[in-house]
Order: sequence, then C-alpha cells, then structure tokens
Amino acid sequence: MATSFFFKAVAPDGKVRTGTITAESDKGVAQELRRQGLTPVFVGLHRQKTAFNLKLPSFGGAKRRGVLFFTQEISTLLSSGIPLDRALSITTELTEQPAFRLIVQDVLRVLKSGKSLGDSLAAHPDYFSELYVNMVRAGEASGSLVPVFERLAEFERTRDDLRNYIIGAMVYPVLLCLVGLASIAVLMYFVVPRFASIFEGGTMQMPLPTKILLEVSAVVRAYGPIALAALIVGLLAFQAYIRGVKGRMWWDTYRLKIPVLGDALRKAETARFARAMATLVANSVPLVQSIGIARAILNNKRMAASLDSVSQGVKRGEGISGPLRRTGEFPLLASHLLSVGEETGRLDTMFARMADIYETDTRNAIKRFTSLFEPLIILVMGIVVGALILSMLMAITSLNEVAV
Repeated sequence: MATSFFFKAVAPDGKVRTGTITAESDKGVAQELRRQGLTPVFVGLHRQKTAFNLKLPSFGGAKRRGVLFFTQEISTLLSSGIPLDRALSITTELTEQPAFRLIVQDVLRVLKSGKSLGDSLAAHPDYFSELYVNMVRAGEASGSLVPVFERLAEFERTRDDLRNYIIGAMVYPVLLCLVGLASIAVLMYFVVPRFASIFEGGTMQMPLPTKILLEVSAVVRAYGPIALAALIVGLLAFQAYIRGVKGRMWWDTYRLKIPVLGDALRKAETARFARAMATLVANSVPLVQSIGIARAILNNKRMAASLDSVSQGVKRGEGISGPLRRTGEFPLLASHLLSVGEETGRLDTMFARMADIYETDTRNAIKRFTSLFEPLIILVMGIVVGALILSMLMAITSLNEVAV
C-alpha cells in the first residue's frame, strides 16, 4: 500500500530540499529522489527529529547524538561525491540546534582558512575526541575520508546503542528503588504518627512489633532530616574524592569486583576498547598510537592504566595479545582472539569481532544483573512494607479484643 514519506535531500546546487513523496517503501522514495538528481539524506514516515531540538546542548547525551548526526551526514554527503566544504555547508543547514550549528560553522571557517579538517575538528575537543580527530587526520593523509567517516559513523552508532541499552536497562530498577523508599518515608512520616495517636494517653499494652514501629517512626521523624543532610554531604565528599587520581583508581578497581555488575562493566570496557581499536587499526593508524588513543576513551581508569604495559610490550616487539593477557584486566578470550588476528594478519577483523562479542556479552550481563536486582528490590521492599502493615494490623486487632 502506498504511504506518504517525508524526505530531506540535497540538490546538485547544494541546496537542501524537503517535502513528501507517496511510494510503496522508503527505498522507492530514495530511488525517485535519485532519479530527480537529488541525494537523499533522510527518508521516514515522520519528520526528522534530531537531538538538536534540545534546549540544553551542554548535556553529554546531546553532544554525543550531535556528533553522531554530524558524522552520518558527512559520510552520506561525501559518499555522494559532494566536496568537503560543500558537505560541511549543507550539514550546517541540516543542523537544527543553534549551538552545534556554530561548531560546524567554525569547523568550516577554519577549513577554509587553509587548515586540515583534522585540525579544524581538534579545535573543539569537547565534541570531537582524540580518536575522532586522529581518524580524520589518517583519512586525509591517505586520501580516504569517505571510508573513514563510514567507520566513524558505525563506531559512534554502536557506542551510542550500547550506552542507551545500559541506561535503559537500569532505569526500571532505580525507579523501583525510589518508589519503594518514598513509600516507606510516607508511612513513617505521615501514616504511623497518626496511627500512634490512638494509643496516646491509654493504658493498653501495645504488641511488641507495634512498639518497635512507633519507636522507629519517632527516630526517623526526629533525625531523618539530619541523616538526609549527612547523606548528601557524604555523597558530595565521595564524589570529590573519586574525582582525584587516587580516589578514581580505587573506585574503578572496586567496581570491577562487584558480583555480576563488575563483570558487566569489564565487558563493556572491553567492547569499547575493541571497537575503538578496530576503527583505528582498519584505518592504518600505528598500533602503539591506536592503543594510546583507545586508552583515553576508556571510562575505567584501572583498565586504562593496564594498557600502558601493553603499549610497552608492543614497542618491544611482543605483539599485543601476550601483553594484554598479562595485565589480567581483560577477559581471556580477548587475548586468544587477538593472537589469532596476529597470526592471520587480520588484527582489524579480530578487533571488530571482539567488539561484537563483548557488546553482546555486555547486554547479557546487564540483563542478568537486572533479573537478579529487580526481584531482590521487590522482596526487600515487600518485607519492609509488609512488616509495617502487619505491625499496625496487630495493634488494631488488640484494640478490637479490648473492646470485646
């Protein structure tokens, strides 16, 4: 059945065209646009909504999605034969968020002043990482910017997908925890004190669970604000501590030892390392330089620091698989895969395969963690809330017995 599709396309004169076309599928729309001499940029059932509509571009998520959109657009335009300066100019028009449009405009300005694209991007390190800039520089040196941007687009997309999966998987357990704590707080602060007024001035002996409940409620009401303030101060102090080099190293080491979650974190970092190395090595960036760049994008400083010895081993001619195994920080399978890659001369392929494996393993590990964590939260909250309700019911029952 024919459907109306929205599209954005670039005309031969560099102008952006938008509109709707009725066709059987999005492929049919793309074919029709090409027949008209247009280069399709976006085809979909709904108008394109990008991260640039966000009013707070300083958020890390908006920046990442901005770089992903920029990379995909440049890759599409360059592969269509559009010159680099025109591709950047078109991307400026396609970018709907003012802050990022200024970034792209500045990149184009620096490029036109005679500097390379890599140097133009390096002027904005908050948006374009060292890996990104070095990949572009290598592509410029070898005259292969098109495949470089294709690899960068794939790298940014897979990294964003994995990050979104991890965040999405943790939303429900965190929300469940917050709702449970809020329920207990409401019971302690409002329900239990009103219930306690029934026994004020009376001589009836309260059941022991009810006595405990009333005492706990009184302590929570008296010292709750102080405890909350102390908790906030403690969290702020802890954050300040782990911002330092020593504190961050201790925290990252400890996180890797947490049952189930530590395994997921290790696999996520291994996937991030492997994906970066696959992108760099496939673009002929020297191995030692690739390790240094990949080290900088790892979140876990313990695993990142272990790559220093790997780099030294590569310089000594030992390859990468042996030194990586000796660190003890990466899964054993990773070193075996890289050993095969060294033997066959397809190290880039093995890094890509390693990234695929550990991205899948990360998803499975997160799924196992949430499958254990969610029932545990429900069980604990059920026991606590159930104990509160049971204590009140026992008191009500004792009142009825006295009345009889």
